[in-house]
Amino acid sequence: MQIFKLFSPIKSVISLKSLSCSIALVLGFASTIKAETPETIPQKLETVIMEIETAANQKDLSGLMEHYSPEFTNNDGLTKESLGATLTEIWNNYPRLRYTTTIKSWEQEGDELVAETVTQIRGVQPTRGRVIRLNSVVTSSQHFLNGKLIRQEILSEQTQLTSGNNPPKVRVIAPDTVEVGEKYNFDVIVLEPIGNEVLLGGAIQEPTSSERYLNPTTLELEQLSAGGIFKTAEAASIPENQWLSAILVRGDGITMITQRVRTQD
Repeated sequence: MQIFKLFSPIKSVISLKSLSCSIALVLGFASTIKAETPETIPQKLETVIMEIETAANQKDLSGLMEHYSPEFTNNDGLTKESLGATLTEIWNNYPRLRYTTTIKSWEQEGDELVAETVTQIRGVQPTRGRVIRLNSVVTSSQHFLNGKLIRQEILSEQTQLTSGNNPPKVRVIAPDTVEVGEKYNFDVIVLEPIGNEVLLGGAIQEPTSSERYLNPTTLELEQLSAGGIFKTAEAASIPENQWLSAILVRGDGITMITQRVRTQD
């Protein structure tokens, strides 16, 4: 048994949580019954989304923050101020992050415009002689008022970080949404034969929180007898978001996964 500090790669997973929920740029989900198609999106909404994406790709923090309301909030507790501080650290770690945003739908809700988008985030981070490759897909609900982003809810996210010459290729089985108190499977399956290689792994379940974004977590690794991690998780007793994180380590590579699960009544 080994204690594994969630060092730069895993810390990046946790950083990625803030990355996902903050700079997932106007990711959205229209929660009303009727959603308009991307083809009919208002020009002012399309423009602000494009400007946010451009500022993020250019690492222009001041330009990006111009599109956020001083009252900005999200479902993980981020504010405009804490978002700016988080992004500064993320961009220092991943100077070549690239964001690609697809608008799925939009809706007018009173004076607000709500956009449903999916954003893919890719990047690399050199650290301690390693190169960490990042790939994240995030969907969320973005509410705009008078051209400013005022509220955000992350609906789904999955982040994968890999390092080494041959990181384990995995398939993740976990739901995006569960009911309060529901038990469900969190499986991270290695897709290639293990053979005689030693495979270490560990997993953790924790509530989402702005305080957890940049703070490394200590994870206990164990030698795995099977080709992956197979856990039974239990949803929270109240409606909240949780992160499921797992790491698989072998001699020629490391793979880390974080997935969001939303608990609903």
